[in-house]
Amino acid sequence: MSEQQVGVVAAAGIDPPPAGTVPGVDPTEFVGRSPGQLAWLRLRRDKVAMVSGGVLVFFILLAVAAPLVARLYGKGPQERFPERLDRNGFPLGYAGVSGEHWFGIQPGIGRDIFIQIVYGLRTSLMIAFTAAVLTIALGVVIGIVAGYVGGWVDAAITWVIDLALAFPFYIFCFAFVPLAVSQFYGPRDEVSPWFRPSLLVLIFVLFNWTISARLVRGQVLSMREREFVDAARASGAGFGHMLFRELLPNLWAPILVTFSLNVPALITAEAALSFLGIGVLEPTPDLGRLLNDSVRYLRDVPSFTILGGTTLFLLVLAFNLFGDSLRDALDPKSNR
Repeated sequence: MSEQQVGVVAAAGIDPPPAGTVPGVDPTEFVGRSPGQLAWLRLRRDKVAMVSGGVLVFFILLAVAAPLVARLYGKGPQERFPERLDRNGFPLGYAGVSGEHWFGIQPGIGRDIFIQIVYGLRTSLMIAFTAAVLTIALGVVIGIVAGYVGGWVDAAITWVIDLALAFPFYIFCFAFVPLAVSQFYGPRDEVSPWFRPSLLVLIFVLFNWTISARLVRGQVLSMREREFVDAARASGAGFGHMLFRELLPNLWAPILVTFSLNVPALITAEAALSFLGIGVLEPTPDLGRLLNDSVRYLRDVPSFTILGGTTLFLLVLAFNLFGDSLRDALDPKSNR
């Protein structure tokens, strides 16, 4: 085959015939690739995607295996070591770093910083993944219905989306979270450790479903007039079949990209709320609250702030880079 033919065949996602064969003699020598295989091929060739994906896998495995890590490390997230603190509450030595405490000791409280970061990763990822899955599910259903039905249904849903996008998120959190806690717990009651994380998930879903809904609605508006939709409608396909068997399978690429970019945004928002004191509080470990606790010791023990901040930065950066690479890999017009 000529170089031009090889280029055309490669661009079409088809493997060229082995060297020495006559072109066009045996069509079975050409192996076609599905869109998913082409996307995976582009993703594997992207070094940024491989590195950021490896970092994400490391963080996720570390968070999932947090109890096992604590058992092997020999220290729990609530365990304190007051003997490693001086009279002023500062760690002995350089930030308390030793062979037993890899990242040092938390000033004032005396907890191990490494195991706090591990369990903080678990809390942040659990909240972000749960909220992202529920957000995508709700947004996809609403977006498909709005785009396919149209009319007053589309107009009403679009109005609700615009209203939700215009609502101040952090002001709502400052007003709603304390009110919700006071409705279920008294001033002297101990708040359940799962209540605030569940409350954050609810708030994230309430505000973030609009992003995926607008994206899916726009895709469905351009897709509902295509031939395969007309053919399915003419064959007597029902409403549910049209939405979830005809339209939804053609939306997986933008949905997947939206999910990969939504998770780091939720991690950042959760950390910000916990840093401001209205998110996850004691005794649940959390990266945002860990940064809040470290600010007062920034001058004397800067490593405390640097370790927590670097972990959060690397986690969010890896998600963003992988999401960008995934978007490029799923784009059929991408040259990468």
